[in-house]
Amino acid sequence: MKQILSLCALLLILCSCNKPKADLMIYNAKIYTVNDKFDVAEAIVVKDGKILAVGATADIRKQYSATEEVDANGKAVYPGFIDAHAHFFGYGESLQSADLRGTTSWDEVIARVTEFAKTHPDGWLTGRGWDQNDWADKQFPNKDKLDQLFPNRPVLLERIDGHASIANQSALNAAGITKSFALTGGDIVDKDGKLTGLLIDNAVELVANKVPAADETKAKKILLDAQKNCFEVGLTTIDDCGLDYDAVEFIEKLHKDKSLKMRLYVMLSDAEKNYDYLFKRGAIKTDRLNVRSFKVYGDGALGSRGACLLRPYTDMPTKKGFLLSDIKHFEEVAKKINSHNFQMCTHAIGDSANRSILKIYNEVLGGKNDKRWRIEHAQVVAPEDFNLFGKASVVPSVQPTHATSDMYWAADRLGSDRVKGAYAYKQLLAQNGWIPLGTDFPVEQINPMLTFYAATIRKDAKNFPAGGFQMENALSPEEALRGMTIWAAKANFEEKEKGSLEVGKFADFVMLENDIMKATGEQILNNKVLKTYLNGEKVYERIVDKSTTIKK
Repeated sequence: MKQILSLCALLLILCSCNKPKADLMIYNAKIYTVNDKFDVAEAIVVKDGKILAVGATADIRKQYSATEEVDANGKAVYPGFIDAHAHFFGYGESLQSADLRGTTSWDEVIARVTEFAKTHPDGWLTGRGWDQNDWADKQFPNKDKLDQLFPNRPVLLERIDGHASIANQSALNAAGITKSFALTGGDIVDKDGKLTGLLIDNAVELVANKVPAADETKAKKILLDAQKNCFEVGLTTIDDCGLDYDAVEFIEKLHKDKSLKMRLYVMLSDAEKNYDYLFKRGAIKTDRLNVRSFKVYGDGALGSRGACLLRPYTDMPTKKGFLLSDIKHFEEVAKKINSHNFQMCTHAIGDSANRSILKIYNEVLGGKNDKRWRIEHAQVVAPEDFNLFGKASVVPSVQPTHATSDMYWAADRLGSDRVKGAYAYKQLLAQNGWIPLGTDFPVEQINPMLTFYAATIRKDAKNFPAGGFQMENALSPEEALRGMTIWAAKANFEEKEKGSLEVGKFADFVMLENDIMKATGEQILNNKVLKTYLNGEKVYERIVDKSTTIKK
């Protein structure tokens, strides 16, 4: 009998030794593969940074062994979240500036800036995140208090959307601005012949360009701080919309020394130096970096009334907004980008801007295609213009949290009829059958759970409005998850390597505390990432000790 038992034990050992050895196995999970059939599996195996197998726990454990095996205890696992429109470097920069988000008055902005200045006494004083729409008077501020507090130190405070800023006189002097003057796509605001310090759209750059660029030490901190926070919320790929080529070269350097791990899809800004650089070098593609597109800027933002509308603003009949460049510029750029076979991604908020850019796209692209040119935001679209997306296979790249941030005042800007064509994600989805989702952070928060919540439930965190905001344009949970994963990958020409958990793809995935596909609205809002994996490497883990204190 002992001989038989010993023989059985030997056979088990031999069988286990013959199993293919992987690096990582996750089992007893609820794995949303987000493949074409939206299959749900139980286990996943990883080797050399890629997915080796996906299937039932019993089958996977019978067929494979792994250096690290993780029992998920029934937790849900999803493809790593992809933010299809964000500002990764800009977010990192914002972490080094005064945080003005959530302020309820200009006085509170001043108080935060003053406090920030105590620990940052040298150089330019910068901040970002104020929004006059959140204040009782809803009026743009002026620079008077900044001039009194900081007479000899330049101060530049960006609005939440980056399309307006307040500069004090010292900052205006640094930019050589002593009086208001006309400029295309922007406004230097004065009152009774005196500069107020308010800069709109292209005027912001006149001053922002004078802020000293970060040196290598600071730039590395900017990127690594942003990476840390993004991994914590389950993001594994970020579309950084609008960088110059020198920033790309620095990102390449950090990727090569392996200090920066985040996968980045970078759009170069609309500038001659960037066109010359990429046309000469050609598209850049590594496992972590993809540069094959250009970010063009159509108009301003709705909140600062810089969005270009077909008819005047309902709450300011003297304004219709403006394009940030002459229409000929967009035509020329589109032809140039197309002739070099690159992707064009254009910021368009207002219905006039969307119409103008869509018509140019349709003319240049000439019908259905697979060039995946994108309209970033596609925020307000005239009813008769939605079909211009489908006719030329134009991708609407949208940010659901814009809807729930703007819903309090969007109808004031647009009126009750025109607002129905705003944040119309279901209508946009119908054009091509897929739609990528992002956040536009740091304009909005980085957390993908807020994207999912806004896309499906279309309420704020206080459960307002009771019936949801324009629910006819809400996405289903499956559509929202696809928009944050495989459709976002497709917008980047990367759907064959990421965005779903299938054999051969990168092992980028995230484990959540609550299953968002089944969770209540409150559970979605309060959901936590338990683990984030990129290339099979655990880059974040949320650890709870016995006293439930969170350790990071």
